Amino acid sequence: MPSVYTLTFSPCIDKSTSVPTLQPEKKLRCSNPVLEPGGGGINVARALKHLGHPATAVFPSGGYTGQHFNQLLREENIPSLIIPTISETRENIIVYDESGGQQYRFGMPGSPLTDMEWKACLQTLEEAPALDYIVASGSLPPGVPDDVFARLSLIARKKSAKLIVDTSGEALRHAVDEGLYMIKPNLGELSKLAGREELHTGDVVNIARSIIEKGRIELALVSMGAAGAMLVTRAEACILTPPPVIRKSTVGAGDSMVAGMIAGLIQFADPILAARYAVACGTAATLNPGTQLCRKADADRLYTQVMVANM
Repeated sequence: MPSVYTLTFSPCIDKSTSVPTLQPEKKLRCSNPVLEPGGGGINVARALKHLGHPATAVFPSGGYTGQHFNQLLREENIPSLIIPTISETRENIIVYDESGGQQYRFGMPGSPLTDMEWKACLQTLEEAPALDYIVASGSLPPGVPDDVFARLSLIARKKSAKLIVDTSGEALRHAVDEGLYMIKPNLGELSKLAGREELHTGDVVNIARSIIEKGRIELALVSMGAAGAMLVTRAEACILTPPPVIRKSTVGAGDSMVAGMIAGLIQFADPILAARYAVACGTAATLNPGTQLCRKADADRLYTQVMVANM
């Protein structure tokens, strides 16, 4: 089975709860909280395990919350390579308002990393015995330079690994300039890469293809929320539309999509079939409340219902 590693510079403990109604200046009675390990690459590794494809998670962790975070991953049997840090691992809060049916997400600032700490994350991957896929996902905390994924691209090239990057802003721009296997921007992130204020669906293929050709990228999977995604390569482009579902939460849907893409590439080898499975996994994640990720049974069922149209 191909070797998959994920890299998360800003992991977090996601705390999910609900209240009867969200009101200011009131003491709100919350439901019993659910605690899960989170952060881009962490969620990708967890979702891949759900899909039957184990992945090793590389991440920094520190303090009391870091110990708890590590324990949560151990309970899920996620293989981990942990870089100890001075800073405490952050926590996020997700609150569901039962009366309005709305979800509120409170993201805490990323825990700062020292030069030694973030460089140790890269060194860990450089020393890995075998690498087929590297998934670098999530935001960058204070202390980590914007070009860190570009540096990771050099490691991936040296190790003959396929690098998939799911981030935003300058970190994404630097990664694209250096070259990698796949990016998974949303429409807003793609428009910023193109230097445009707004991007319409009809512009996606040309913009994505120009970025692919400029940055030595093979695939762009552009997520469009409930509308699905577009897959763009140098030679092909298609739109993948999921069936309508009742969405309970969108937390982790993007990470589940990335995991589904990797699982699809391993299973089918065909990027279009892999993207179809990716959209199924992203949609499957929305069926679950809180921060729960996709379930394989849901993803497999939805896969046959995702419509593929060439563009």
